[in-house]
Amino acid sequence: MNRYQGVDFMAFDTLLSEEEVLTRNTVREWVEDRVIPGIEAWYEADTFPRELVPELAALGLLGANLPEEYGCAGAGNVVYGLICQELERGDSGIRSFVSVQGSLVMWPIFTYGSEEQRRHYLPQLASGEMIGCFGLTEPDFGSNPGGMITRAVLDGDGYVLDGAKMWITNGSLADVAVVWAKLEGKVRGFLVHRDDPGFQGRPMRHKHSLRASDTSELILDGCRIPAERLLPGSDGLKAPLSCLTQARYGIAWGTIGAAMACYDTALQYSRERIQFDRPIASFQLVQERLVRMITEITKSQLLNLQVGRLKDLGRASAARVSMAKRNGCEVAREAVRLARETLGANGITSEYPVMRHLANIESVYTYEGTHDMHTLIVGEEITGHQAYR
Repeated sequence: MNRYQGVDFMAFDTLLSEEEVLTRNTVREWVEDRVIPGIEAWYEADTFPRELVPELAALGLLGANLPEEYGCAGAGNVVYGLICQELERGDSGIRSFVSVQGSLVMWPIFTYGSEEQRRHYLPQLASGEMIGCFGLTEPDFGSNPGGMITRAVLDGDGYVLDGAKMWITNGSLADVAVVWAKLEGKVRGFLVHRDDPGFQGRPMRHKHSLRASDTSELILDGCRIPAERLLPGSDGLKAPLSCLTQARYGIAWGTIGAAMACYDTALQYSRERIQFDRPIASFQLVQERLVRMITEITKSQLLNLQVGRLKDLGRASAARVSMAKRNGCEVAREAVRLARETLGANGITSEYPVMRHLANIESVYTYEGTHDMHTLIVGEEITGHQAYR
């Protein structure tokens, strides 16, 4: 297979700034050189390649769209989206790590933390010296996070947390967890450290998806933390939901990276695979699949770009981000399936990335809000009627 050149049918690059193209190309080359050669082995071994974290940090990819004064890159939101696109072209697990570190750990500390918390945690998280995770989902509460049973109580000069969180990316690697719990009936955010008594991150094994990602359960059993580790600006369920909106934006771009990887693989394969004395790219049914893929990828690029531009203007509502996340997952889900069909039996082997992306997208389709929940979020926005309560 030839070195990846990108997917751009509608001259999408002409809509990007020089900085946006340069950053995207830098990440694209890094993924080509550092992720693609090892990803199948990491995936099969069910392990996250922690050795890549210092490199991600050195490239400025951790919390890339947060201010430079905290050790971050201070990039625009379109740049951040393009970063996610290229990382997920490598693997959803790599993009998930960056999304969680930046959007679900660094962003809530930046937005809801004290200035002291920002200056203590953000530079360490940006440098990769510290890894974080986000503890919201519980064993019995996913789409309805407001039903959480994890509790915090004030006890002397600190808080005691009890509960469990499930499906937590980076959970067993994390030095700090942004844990959401009910304090006197109101959802608040707390910073829990790996070595706090009563806290444990347990890896979840036997996954058929996101195998190159650390997925864990968090246990809080009488976990005591100092009072200064409450995020003072967190005040109700809207705080963790706003964090999810940040992450969903990156996911919208990431899913299209996975779709691009599978489209490019199918296109190259169809040009080289000979049947009936000619390449299968010359057959009508194969061309129909490729055209469906490139059309939906192109539309998604334009949708994501507009959401990114609106985000930079402060106008990317949660519903607009939900539309982009919903669309990206749906497009990627179809693209990886069509690519698998195009490759035939070869599509299930690790020689090609298609089956790995196909398995990964099934998780991405569900996490950070299921496809159905995003449908209802957009539905409420356009009708004014809430259908999920």
